[in-house]
Amino acid sequence: MPTPLMVVGWRELVDLPELGLAGIPAKIDTGARTSSLHAHVLDDFLRDGERFVRFAVDWGGVRHHCEAVHVDLRGITSSNGESQERFVIKTPLSIGNLTFRAEISLADRSQMQFPMLIGRTALRRRMVVDSGHSWLQSSHNASKGPGRR
Repeated sequence: MPTPLMVVGWRELVDLPELGLAGIPAKIDTGARTSSLHAHVLDDFLRDGERFVRFAVDWGGVRHHCEAVHVDLRGITSSNGESQERFVIKTPLSIGNLTFRAEISLADRSQMQFPMLIGRTALRRRMVVDSGHSWLQSSHNASKGPGRR
């Protein structure tokens, strides 16, 4: 018998432990293929023959400097229909008690309500979305996050 899938709300708090980021409000978006994080790319470089990207994430009033293996540079169509070249990283992502490696594009999400978006590739075979609820896998103080509807 297959393992039941985790049920998530349309918004959840997520952690990116290897980047040192926790409690990020994320919109769960089955219409988006790739997950996305609000970040400012600072540099891409080689280390021991492997490509890395250095970027800054403004979170909780603090600028966090992060580095991750640079998986790809991809043309991604944004919500307004524009195609943009974005760096894509692969890093562990935690929602509730589930942690897995996810591909995440680095994008300017400053005009968006949520600093992170979880797309359907990350959800596939792991989670189902109950669009009528929020914070199903998040702590009780999650109601303080953006978009209280």
